[in-house]
Amino acid sequence: MKLLNFSLSLFFLTITSVPVFAEDRSFYSPVIYIDKEKSQILISTSATVFYIEVPDAAKPHMEKLPISGLVDFVVETRGEDKPPLIKTWKVKSGESTCMYFNGKECKER
Repeated sequence: MKLLNFSLSLFFLTITSVPVFAEDRSFYSPVIYIDKEKSQILISTSATVFYIEVPDAAKPHMEKLPISGLVDFVVETRGEDKPPLIKTWKVKSGESTCMYFNGKECKER
């Protein structure tokens, strides 16, 4: 019985002390709406509509994204209580002066 209690205690201690790591994901989506005040972009994938957050480096360029244009966003997931954070984007359809954002700067092509 002592071994079982010790094993269970060790198991629960291990579960609660394991850190949660951010994960990169890619979303190929149309740009539905750009919320300049909240620095978020509304996108949709797999019948789900949600916001992704724009980092400080991309804020001057977010309005250059084409509404309804298809964009390949790479984001960092940060848990259920925070929206994913944009790392990069590539505009696949639509016109933009910021076709590619590499996390630091924009490029037209």
